[in-house]
Amino acid sequence: MENKGQVSAEYLLLLVVILVIMAAVTIPLVASSVNATMDVSTSSDTKNAVQSIANAANLVYANGPGAKRTLSIYMPQTMNLTYDNNTKTINQKLGLSSQNKTISASVDYTVSFTNPTPSKGWHETQITWPTNGTNSPITVVFTT
Repeated sequence: MENKGQVSAEYLLLLVVILVIMAAVTIPLVASSVNATMDVSTSSDTKNAVQSIANAANLVYANGPGAKRTLSIYMPQTMNLTYDNNTKTINQKLGLSSQNKTISASVDYTVSFTNPTPSKGWHETQITWPTNGTNSPITVVFTT
Protein backbone atom coordinates (compact mmCIF):
# COMPACT_ATOMS: atom_id res chain seq x y z
CA MET A 1 0.00 0.00 0.00
CA GLU A 2 2.77 2.46 0.81
CA ASN A 3 4.26 2.17 -2.71
CA LYS A 4 1.05 3.41 -4.33
CA GLY A 5 1.13 6.55 -2.21
CA GLN A 6 4.76 7.17 -3.12
CA VAL A 7 4.02 6.86 -6.84
CA SER A 8 1.16 9.35 -6.55
CA ALA A 9 3.42 11.83 -4.74
CA GLU A 10 6.09 11.45 -7.44
CA TYR A 11 3.53 12.08 -10.21
CA LEU A 12 2.29 15.18 -8.40
CA LEU A 13 5.86 16.44 -7.96
CA LEU A 14 6.59 15.79 -11.65
CA LEU A 15 3.42 17.64 -12.65
CA VAL A 16 4.41 20.65 -10.50
CA VAL A 17 7.89 20.74 -12.06
CA ILE A 18 6.40 20.64 -15.59
CA LEU A 19 3.96 23.46 -14.74
CA VAL A 20 6.77 25.62 -13.32
CA ILE A 21 8.86 25.12 -16.48
CA MET A 22 5.90 25.92 -18.72
CA ALA A 23 5.12 29.06 -16.72
CA ALA A 24 8.75 30.20 -16.94
CA VAL A 25 8.63 29.89 -20.72
CA THR A 26 5.15 31.26 -21.46
CA ILE A 27 5.03 34.32 -19.17
CA PRO A 28 7.82 36.20 -21.03
CA LEU A 29 6.19 35.30 -24.35
CA VAL A 30 2.86 36.66 -23.18
CA ALA A 31 4.48 39.88 -21.92
CA SER A 32 6.24 40.55 -25.23
CA SER A 33 3.04 39.72 -27.11
CA VAL A 34 1.07 42.23 -25.03
CA ASN A 35 3.71 44.92 -25.65
CA ALA A 36 3.63 44.26 -29.39
CA THR A 37 -0.17 44.43 -29.41
CA MET A 38 -0.16 47.73 -27.53
CA ASP A 39 2.44 49.14 -29.98
CA VAL A 40 0.27 48.19 -32.95
CA SER A 41 -2.80 49.73 -31.33
CA THR A 42 -1.01 52.99 -30.48
CA SER A 43 0.55 53.20 -33.95
CA SER A 44 -2.79 52.62 -35.61
CA ASP A 45 -4.59 55.22 -33.48
CA THR A 46 -1.81 57.76 -34.06
CA LYS A 47 -1.82 57.13 -37.81
CA ASN A 48 -5.59 57.56 -37.85
CA ALA A 49 -5.37 60.90 -36.00
CA VAL A 50 -2.57 62.30 -38.17
CA GLN A 51 -4.24 61.10 -41.38
CA SER A 52 -7.59 62.63 -40.33
CA ILE A 53 -5.91 66.00 -39.78
CA ALA A 54 -4.10 65.78 -43.13
CA ASN A 55 -7.27 64.79 -45.00
CA ALA A 56 -9.20 67.68 -43.45
CA ALA A 57 -6.37 70.12 -44.27
CA ASN A 58 -6.38 68.90 -47.88
CA LEU A 59 -10.16 69.34 -48.04
CA VAL A 60 -9.90 72.88 -46.67
CA TYR A 61 -7.16 73.64 -49.21
CA ALA A 62 -9.37 72.32 -52.02
CA ASN A 63 -12.23 74.59 -50.89
CA GLY A 64 -10.01 77.71 -50.88
CA PRO A 65 -9.44 80.63 -48.49
CA GLY A 66 -12.18 81.04 -45.91
CA ALA A 67 -12.90 77.30 -45.75
CA LYS A 68 -13.32 75.64 -42.37
CA ARG A 69 -13.66 72.05 -41.16
CA THR A 70 -14.36 70.77 -37.65
CA LEU A 71 -13.43 67.22 -36.60
CA SER A 72 -13.55 65.15 -33.46
CA ILE A 73 -10.23 63.30 -33.22
CA TYR A 74 -8.98 60.78 -30.65
CA MET A 75 -5.37 61.27 -29.57
CA PRO A 76 -3.93 57.99 -28.18
CA GLN A 77 -1.16 59.84 -26.34
CA THR A 78 0.04 63.38 -25.74
CA MET A 79 1.00 64.45 -29.23
CA ASN A 80 3.74 66.73 -30.52
CA LEU A 81 2.68 67.41 -34.09
CA THR A 82 5.10 69.11 -36.46
CA TYR A 83 4.90 70.26 -40.05
CA ASP A 84 7.86 69.64 -42.37
CA ASN A 85 7.87 72.23 -45.13
CA ASN A 86 10.42 70.31 -47.24
CA THR A 87 8.35 67.12 -47.52
CA LYS A 88 4.97 68.83 -46.93
CA THR A 89 4.04 66.32 -44.24
CA ILE A 90 2.50 66.40 -40.79
CA ASN A 91 4.69 64.30 -38.46
CA GLN A 92 4.28 62.72 -35.05
CA LYS A 93 7.17 60.95 -33.32
CA LEU A 94 6.00 57.85 -31.53
CA GLY A 95 7.91 56.05 -28.78
CA LEU A 96 7.14 52.35 -28.86
CA SER A 97 8.36 49.64 -26.50
CA SER A 98 11.02 48.40 -28.92
CA GLN A 99 11.79 51.41 -31.13
CA ASN A 100 10.93 54.98 -32.06
CA LYS A 101 8.80 55.59 -35.13
CA THR A 102 7.59 58.65 -37.02
CA ILE A 103 4.03 58.68 -38.30
CA SER A 104 3.56 60.99 -41.31
CA ALA A 105 0.77 62.15 -43.58
CA SER A 106 1.22 64.37 -46.61
CA VAL A 107 -0.66 67.62 -47.13
CA ASP A 108 -1.06 69.84 -50.19
CA TYR A 109 -0.40 73.17 -48.46
CA THR A 110 1.45 74.72 -45.53
CA VAL A 111 -0.05 73.88 -42.13
CA SER A 112 0.48 75.60 -38.78
CA PHE A 113 -0.63 74.35 -35.37
CA THR A 114 -1.99 76.71 -32.74
CA ASN A 115 -1.59 74.06 -30.04
CA PRO A 116 0.72 71.33 -31.43
CA THR A 117 0.75 69.29 -28.20
CA PRO A 118 -2.81 68.12 -27.50
CA SER A 119 -3.16 65.74 -24.58
CA LYS A 120 -4.45 62.19 -24.74
CA GLY A 121 -8.18 61.88 -25.40
CA TRP A 122 -10.85 63.28 -27.68
CA HIS A 123 -10.41 66.77 -29.14
CA GLU A 124 -12.60 69.00 -31.24
CA THR A 125 -10.28 70.16 -33.99
CA GLN A 126 -10.88 73.20 -36.18
CA ILE A 127 -9.00 73.42 -39.44
CA THR A 128 -9.32 76.75 -41.21
CA TRP A 129 -7.76 78.69 -44.04
CA PRO A 130 -8.03 82.39 -43.19
CA THR A 131 -9.45 84.76 -45.77
CA ASN A 132 -6.53 87.20 -45.46
CA GLY A 133 -4.78 85.87 -48.57
CA THR A 134 -3.54 82.70 -50.13
CA ASN A 135 -0.09 83.03 -48.55
CA SER A 136 -1.35 82.38 -45.02
CA PRO A 137 -1.07 78.77 -43.81
CA ILE A 138 -3.97 76.50 -42.96
CA THR A 139 -4.33 76.57 -39.17
CA VAL A 140 -5.15 73.61 -36.96
CA VAL A 141 -6.58 74.38 -33.50
CA PHE A 142 -7.21 71.65 -30.89
CA THR A 143 -9.78 72.15 -28.13
CA THR A 144 -10.99 69.70 -25.51
